[in-house]
Amino acid sequence: MADGARSPIDIVAAIGLAIGGVFGVAGTFAPQDAIRQTLWAIDGVALVVAAALLAVKFGRQGRDCIAAGFLVFLAGESLLLAGNAAGLSGSVPSFGGGVALWSASLVMTSAPSTFALWTRLAGAVAAILFAVTAGAIAWGAPLLPTSAPLPTLGYPFLVIAFAGWIWWLLRSRA
Repeated sequence: MADGARSPIDIVAAIGLAIGGVFGVAGTFAPQDAIRQTLWAIDGVALVVAAALLAVKFGRQGRDCIAAGFLVFLAGESLLLAGNAAGLSGSVPSFGGGVALWSASLVMTSAPSTFALWTRLAGAVAAILFAVTAGAIAWGAPLLPTSAPLPTLGYPFLVIAFAGWIWWLLRSRA
């Protein structure tokens, strides 16, 4: 493959991130439990696939911190996906663990200078908001995945980070 050419893996990862962002936000505002759980199931699977592909991609490039960050994101998203079927209240323990791992992963992917500054800043803001959310849940706060201001305030920053990752994957590097 020519240097700078997009690989099919890049395209699939970008599509997975886009599906994850769109379906995740749509699920947050879904009017019925079954619709929300379906949207979040699609979101979760798409993000797990994207994170796995990105972990392999960055691992092959020797960018171990970012590769590990995507593996940690995959683990966090898997926890969220597993708790989804339990409904909002039943998912709180796995949600708390999942967003804690999201937070760590966002620090790991945002620390190196690989991605654009705006992507890294969005990831850092999301990491802080999700760390606070995870801490609050650990201390017994009754925060559901749809609670406002936390964790809902973190989702737009996460989706902005996704957009930055997509942009990085699809931009021309010739």
